[in-house]
Amino acid sequence: QLQASGGGSVQAGGSLKLSCAASGITFSTYGLAWFRQGPGEEREFVAALRPTSSTPYYADSVKGRFTISRDRSKRIVSLHMINLRPEDTADYFCAAGTPILGTMRFPSGYTYWGHGTQVTVSS
Repeated sequence: QLQASGGGSVQAGGSLKLSCAASGITFSTYGLAWFRQGPGEEREFVAALRPTSSTPYYADSVKGRFTISRDRSKRIVSLHMINLRPEDTADYFCAAGTPILGTMRFPSGYTYWGHGTQVTVSS
């Protein structure tokens, strides 16, 4: 299971840190990712980490503002967001899985999902 937390409401330019705690899965062997979904929109890729690499991958829209990180000992994947914009408003979902080549940026590449945590950025 994945349990996400840390959402909230901030003004533009503010920051938030989302956390996702994993239980019942072999955390170290899975790729980890964050996706987001705005009202009436499809779920979109935000950031990801491969299971055996520390190299992060980001959507162009968040590059330079968001940082994904993994604490293997605590089994937590985090998303630190700075300089938030109104367009970042969405429900944010953490995910774990073993995406095959080409699927890392797609929801279909992941098996386990946390419940969304809401992020609202006001202008």
